[in-house]
Amino acid sequence: MSSGRRIVEIPLEKKIERILVHRKFTVTTAESCTGGLIAASLVNADGISAVFKEGYITYSNEAKVKLLGVKEETLARFGAVSRETAKEMAEGAAKASGAEAAIAVTGIAGPGGGTPEKPVGLVYIGCHVNGKTVVKRCFYGGDRDNVRHMAAKEALELLYCQILSEEENDR
Repeated sequence: MSSGRRIVEIPLEKKIERILVHRKFTVTTAESCTGGLIAASLVNADGISAVFKEGYITYSNEAKVKLLGVKEETLARFGAVSRETAKEMAEGAAKASGAEAAIAVTGIAGPGGGTPEKPVGLVYIGCHVNGKTVVKRCFYGGDRDNVRHMAAKEALELLYCQILSEEENDR
């Protein structure tokens, strides 16, 4: 017997928006291989304009340095696709925008560009929330489109977990 009620799943970007509004936090994005997919997902949430002021697409190393303050030494030593670069991207985006939360992605979407040490599908996601930064290493199979979309989805999930965790720590 059905009660007639439908369970409606709240989209992840709306959950993120609600927590950010509640916390009075702003958010920014810094994207390389995802090319704006994370920002595009966030703006699906009505009301996001209260907390999302800007995003950066830093596809080139020059843009990572110029817009996010990624150190040239980091890029030379570890490469654009690295834990260290993702960390500096997230922290640099937060600093440049003045946001309390930042999500950054750098990776190799393919089909070319991979090496044995850094294969196609390798992605690093940096998440900076309220002064704390975490970096997640991911690997996705499939074509370029799949790598980009999976990385964007994972980035939003990491952001959600980090802002939710930060909120619970304040209780």
